[in-house]
Amino acid sequence: MKPGMYNIELERRVGELAQRVRDCLEVLGKAFLGQRESLVEPLLFAILGGRHVLLEGLPGLGKTFLVKAVAAGLGCRFSRIQCTPDLMPADVTGTEILEERPEGGMAFDFRVGPVFAHLVLADELNRATPKTQSALLEAMEEGQVTSFGKTRALPRPFSLIGTQNPVEMEGTYPLPEAQLDRFALCLEVPYPDEEVLGALVVGPPKRELPTAVLDSETVLEFGDLAQEVLVAEELVRYVAALCSLTQGGKPSIRLGASPRAGISILALARVAALVQGRFHVSRQDVDRFVLPALRHRILLGFEAKARGMKVEDLLPELREQAWTRARKGS
Repeated sequence: MKPGMYNIELERRVGELAQRVRDCLEVLGKAFLGQRESLVEPLLFAILGGRHVLLEGLPGLGKTFLVKAVAAGLGCRFSRIQCTPDLMPADVTGTEILEERPEGGMAFDFRVGPVFAHLVLADELNRATPKTQSALLEAMEEGQVTSFGKTRALPRPFSLIGTQNPVEMEGTYPLPEAQLDRFALCLEVPYPDEEVLGALVVGPPKRELPTAVLDSETVLEFGDLAQEVLVAEELVRYVAALCSLTQGGKPSIRLGASPRAGISILALARVAALVQGRFHVSRQDVDRFVLPALRHRILLGFEAKARGMKVEDLLPELREQAWTRARKGS
């Protein structure tokens, strides 16, 4: 945290904001049943940190409803893009339209696309063509859109949530590694257990969206404060060593994690710490985001795939080696 930033008034404000975020989590837990720690919390924390998330799960598990519920709870403007092969970049970013002016004459007027919102859901993102997928890259990285030679800033906060159905590969365009890397987390939406499934099947036919607990300005304020949360040098070395260990020609790994992975892990660990009212990051804060931050960034080699391995199978050993390196550097 910056020198002189900590004071009693700041502590009071952080405590107030953290409580409102926890209240938002409670509201979301009632709207979307189950998977609070593994799905709802990481998604909310990523949005509070201004990051982008990829959701993967079977059809009908409520991915779209979850994102709409989070947007409603945060009081943020929401838009949805249904990705199809015939979707064009202008359908996403917006386009110039020639219109007649009241005072006479004709002039071009820019009509904004659905990407101009606080929380944008790109449903079945891998069904859009690479040309349309790439139209989102500038928005995700720079928070702006360039169209017809003019750059326009997107509203803040801004997060893009992409969804994919892992069983429907026909007629899709898999996201390239460089585009996958723009997503801070890849969260799996699991099939609900029998208790949750029972509550869902007897529930009302139309689930109600939660009422707003926060607003866009508060989300921005919380995200700015989270950037100032302290991270010990030992944890910085731990994350750096973890990402570095995924490189270097391991036979089980074809492509390792980029620096963006480490940046995402620490950024979200800061948010998680602040939600608990803490001004420092713990190792537990870091470890909870390691798998979702690396799941889509580490590509396994042929041998590992043949043995049926997954990224999570590699992490215990990688974490242990990384922690040993981090402790040696202290």
